[in-house]
Amino acid sequence: MDQRTVLAKGTRYTDRKRVGRGVGSGLGKTSGRGHKGWGQRSGAPRRAGYEGGQMPIYRRVPKRGFTNHRFKTEFTIINVDELNVFEDGQVVDLALVLERGLTNPIAPRLKVLGNGKLERKLTVRAERFTASAKAKIEQSGGQAIALSKPEESTDAK
Repeated sequence: MDQRTVLAKGTRYTDRKRVGRGVGSGLGKTSGRGHKGWGQRSGAPRRAGYEGGQMPIYRRVPKRGFTNHRFKTEFTIINVDELNVFEDGQVVDLALVLERGLTNPIAPRLKVLGNGKLERKLTVRAERFTASAKAKIEQSGGQAIALSKPEESTDAK
């Protein structure tokens, strides 16, 4: 059988490489590692972007212009339909959302998105709300309280 094996309904997966099984396999003798040198030894990892001593592409390509990557604001996000687990009249903030395990902590700021339907009357405290999320919270009789941003770090200066 060839390198690919067919499973049910046409899905495919690639067979694993069986190295060191004779010269006829194409991966015998040196097992695809070549002769001598760093990569031939056991326990020799290759870091991402390594090109065998050649100047790597991320250093060959010129860098121009501005990137906002260092200064972007990240949020821990949640949809309004996920807030239905709370009781009516409860005050919901990032700490309570994380305590319930509704999302993973990505950043110290909470952003509420408007996907789904809210069936509870909640007071939601977050740094950002999408327009649809704010409308759904207020439509259900709750409040959407926008918090001021936490102190920005001065590392970028």
